[in-house]
Amino acid sequence: MNPLDLTVRDTPKGPVVEVIGELDYDTSPALRGLLQTLPLERGQRLVLELARMEFCDSSGISALIAAHNQTQSAGADIALAAVPANTLRVLRLVGLDQVFALHPDIESAIGA
Repeated sequence: MNPLDLTVRDTPKGPVVEVIGELDYDTSPALRGLLQTLPLERGQRLVLELARMEFCDSSGISALIAAHNQTQSAGADIALAAVPANTLRVLRLVGLDQVFALHPDIESAIGA
């Protein structure tokens, strides 16, 4: 099992959180907790970079939905960058590809 590692960096448009490892029942509270500490202002964009996320279960999907709800409450938006194929498939199956802005890479997510 690979632990979850979260790194944050600021951009002029808002924070970028890189999710590395497994986003699951045991680790998703760490992402939720981190996101609650990020100051989001109206008009900003939170980008979750998922290129190095190795696994995401239903608890991880729930954490992504919670992040979406948090950004909406702040008047900000959210984008997912470099979503792994297996997670992208799940997002499409449950219709969350219509909820999240999905980008092939971090550059397009930040620049959009």
